[in-house]
Amino acid sequence: MTPNIPSRLVIASRESRLAMWQAEHVRDRLSALYPQCSVEILGMTTRGDQILDRALSKVGGKGLFVKELEVAMADGRADLAVHCLKDLPMDLPEGYSLAAILEREDPRDAFVSNDYASLDELPHGAVVGTSSLRRQALIAARYPHLTILPLRGNLDTRLGKLDRGDYAAIILAAAGLNRLGLAARIRTVLSPELSLPAAGQGTLAIEIMGERHDGVDLQRLLAPLNDEATAQVSLAERKVSRIFGGSCQIPLAAYATINGEQMHLRAMVATPDGTRMASAEVSGSASAPEALGEQAAELLRQQDAAGILASCAVTPDNHEGLAPHA
Repeated sequence: MTPNIPSRLVIASRESRLAMWQAEHVRDRLSALYPQCSVEILGMTTRGDQILDRALSKVGGKGLFVKELEVAMADGRADLAVHCLKDLPMDLPEGYSLAAILEREDPRDAFVSNDYASLDELPHGAVVGTSSLRRQALIAARYPHLTILPLRGNLDTRLGKLDRGDYAAIILAAAGLNRLGLAARIRTVLSPELSLPAAGQGTLAIEIMGERHDGVDLQRLLAPLNDEATAQVSLAERKVSRIFGGSCQIPLAAYATINGEQMHLRAMVATPDGTRMASAEVSGSASAPEALGEQAAELLRQQDAAGILASCAVTPDNHEGLAPHA
């Protein structure tokens, strides 16, 4: 049965070049499915985009990139929002839900440098930039001779800081570089064995709120965009993250793959300096992803994951009243 198709849909999106690419990608997919529907994009600036002078882990976490988009849906200015799944808090506000998870891009981290081909080539004391405590912990554990400093801003801003000489190298998500046609900037793609990806990395998610007043079933309308395999691995990864209160404030990784009917899941928690780390690796039925996530979390608990995370707890700064960053 064909869903009731509205004459107009509005997508809420951050205004960074990558976020707009993601929203345009969803717009184009929807326009191809429903040519009689006008699909528009509402560009917005979020708190996460405004506060660039401090680490994200210290100013409130992933929700800073999401709240304004959710308000736009609540106000009726937008029907859906497109997010990087790894930027979405584990628990959505009441009334909001994920309507579709799109096919995953490359989930791996990328080493980007103008002067060096890999992490192994970096000299003692070389400065590496990353916005992620997970990446910081994994690099520090293997390369303790490197200096790791925070790196904030959108993708173009981060690349600009590298080109200006602020960093010898930076670590970014390969997916974002690929999507913007910047794959040539990647010197090395880091294997999951070296840099285990974050839960949901490389994956786009579409968030909706309730039902439209005209009775349009957005969940049904967006269902054709959902990729079942990506949705399954995302459930496993986000289950691990949810159990440990996953956010950008803790170094946590979870990465799942599917081979036939089997799912393989690896997970990790660590201190930011990489000196303490717990890791887990489990396999099981792809039809029970959250159960697999619970198994991985239990293995991490047995290695004192709670103690590791307690030792690196971060209290968000009080950022009320801050002027937008120039």
